[in-house]
Amino acid sequence: MIHPTAIVHPGAKLAAGVSVGAYSIIGEHVEVGEGTRIGPHVVVEGHTRIGRDNEIFQFCSIGASPQDKKYDAEPTRLEIGDRNTIREFCSFNVGTSQDAHVTRVGNDNWIMAYVHVAHDCDVGNHTIFANNATLAGHVHVGDWAILGGFTGVHQFCRVGAHSFCGVGTVLLQDLPPFVTVAGNPAKPHGINSEGLRRRGYSAEGIAAIKRAYRALYRSGLTLDEARQRVAEIAATQPEVSLFSEFIAASGRGLVR
Repeated sequence: MIHPTAIVHPGAKLAAGVSVGAYSIIGEHVEVGEGTRIGPHVVVEGHTRIGRDNEIFQFCSIGASPQDKKYDAEPTRLEIGDRNTIREFCSFNVGTSQDAHVTRVGNDNWIMAYVHVAHDCDVGNHTIFANNATLAGHVHVGDWAILGGFTGVHQFCRVGAHSFCGVGTVLLQDLPPFVTVAGNPAKPHGINSEGLRRRGYSAEGIAAIKRAYRALYRSGLTLDEARQRVAEIAATQPEVSLFSEFIAASGRGLVR
């Protein structure tokens, strides 16, 4: 249902079952998938594609130009997947020509109020962003990551899958998968054991991830030595492969 006070541009493509609330504005280059609900006072603009069965609450800004002085109105994109919950006052920006031209948000994410996803970010699936979590430009967030309230992530950082940021975390470097951090700047505080148990990781797999964590953070090894030790653990424990590959590829430096 389209509320009579909503403004939907004739060029917009809205699938069956899409609802648009009072005073919302849907722009010319917007595509919205079946069953998605857009609340009142929402602006969806730019070259934005939204998938199926999302719920976008009131006062969100979706697909606006990025907060980047280099942006020159090039036709970059925002892509949002399926079954995401996006709460009040969130802002998601399109990408820029300095990166992949697109900002992406995957599927089944739980995005709480006042979250900002800046240009060229890539957010995976099943993440949780608590209130006021903020991503600067070019940030990549892996599946099942959790950002606590008021977490701030510096531009170009990578947030590994299954990681956990405590409330008020300031993340200035790459956060490996499975690791729990907190503080300003972020410091490691073990692995996200409870989250891994809930997602079906075995006790043996969690123990192997703990060994990899100790090699990186508690052994006194240099970073290169720790990478080698973690790779050795991953050779016999496949659960550690994600951790090993991440720290081997990190170009910005790891949270230490």
